Amino acid sequence: MFIDSHAHIDFKDFDADRVEMLQRARDAGIECIINPGSDLAACRRAAALAGEFEMIRHAAGIHPHSAKDIDEKQWRELVSLVNETQPVGVGEIGLDYHYDFSPRGVQQEVFRKQLRLAAERNLPVIVHCREAFDDCLVILREETGIAGGAGGASAGDAQPGRWRGVMHCFGGSAEHAQACIELGFLISFAGNVTFSKAAGLRETAANVPADKLLLETDSPYLAPQSRRGKRNEPAYILESARLLADIHALEVEDIARITSVNARKLFRLGTPRAKAEIVYKIRNSLYVNLTNRCSNRCLFCSRESDPTVKGHWLGLQSEPSAQEVTAAIGDPRKYDEVVFCGFGEPTKRLEVLKKVAAYVKRHGVSVRLNTNGQGDIINGRKIAAELVGLVDTASVSLNSADAGQYVEICRPENGLDAYQAMLEFIKDARERLPKVIVTALDFPGVDTDACRRLADELGVTYRQRKYNEVG
Repeated sequence: MFIDSHAHIDFKDFDADRVEMLQRARDAGIECIINPGSDLAACRRAAALAGEFEMIRHAAGIHPHSAKDIDEKQWRELVSLVNETQPVGVGEIGLDYHYDFSPRGVQQEVFRKQLRLAAERNLPVIVHCREAFDDCLVILREETGIAGGAGGASAGDAQPGRWRGVMHCFGGSAEHAQACIELGFLISFAGNVTFSKAAGLRETAANVPADKLLLETDSPYLAPQSRRGKRNEPAYILESARLLADIHALEVEDIARITSVNARKLFRLGTPRAKAEIVYKIRNSLYVNLTNRCSNRCLFCSRESDPTVKGHWLGLQSEPSAQEVTAAIGDPRKYDEVVFCGFGEPTKRLEVLKKVAAYVKRHGVSVRLNTNGQGDIINGRKIAAELVGLVDTASVSLNSADAGQYVEICRPENGLDAYQAMLEFIKDARERLPKVIVTALDFPGVDTDACRRLADELGVTYRQRKYNEVG
């Protein structure tokens, strides 16, 4: 199921067939459409449609094109709309220097006022930025300070005064996207990412972590490449989803789930959080979530704050038995591989791991273990020999070629002993298992070239991982 995070369903373009258009959206798997305001009249229409159609939610805000029309009376009316109609956000707001329909100084003033309104009401913002990123980022950074500060707040952060928002119909560079993400924003792509001449935008989209993405159509504008020149509508979101899935090496169902979870967090659309998943599918691999316990407390890990991976909620209330895990797996032959990798260290539950791996191997399916490599020190014995015939690939999170730095960023329970235990496990596993991989994040300050050289010295494969890209 998809969420179209930005579509102007209230526009007259849909007056002739709005009901039919919404049915086509449902048929295409759209469960919710966010209809932002662009001026006061549009805000009122969007609120009315949200009251009429369950699948529509509305936001209230003044587009930069209309900023010049806002006087004190109209500002009070906008505030009343925000207070009385229960919008899911303030938007769309921002800066547009392409058309300059409103003087730039006026755009900036109205943008700032609406950012402050959103902060006061603890609502996310939907930001329009066209050919104005330098000024937009300056304003966002300054207003973040006014709002109480929160660079890097998560999409679901519910604390008053902290930023939650989306850069809608993103058209900036990868550097602009990263700056926005650091301010706590999600990045949304519309149908223009599919345009034949949009290679640069696709490159930017490839550099945005999937967990920071939203999907939108910006209907009735920006119909995707296959429908260029025609009216856009929410049902056409699938074309953008397919493209984003392709460039992120994911499946469409992954993109649908990830972006829908992101939208639900951002706009607080969610139903109560579901029970944690024991097994979860990404691409055609099945991952096993045995435990949330870990011998590390890595600086970059969101296990304690938000145990979500590619739209899957992994916050276990209790640890599953081997029988529960095998029942959840079902027939493992449906998958390319089964991977022990939850939001915890799988070797904390070594006996359950072995029982489940034996079940998978009896069906002839490949098994991968993603581990911090501390299984020996966790279990008080060397464990690689126990994994023979059960694990085809051990992927060990090396994360640093320097023991001191490893302790600093991974914060292991056993300090420097944990790093040495990891190296010994890698050596032992190399001699016993079919394949061993060591990985490292491009975390600030980590010498990834040194990590690669250490992998060569250990005689194992090296794989680089992206910081802030989980799963």
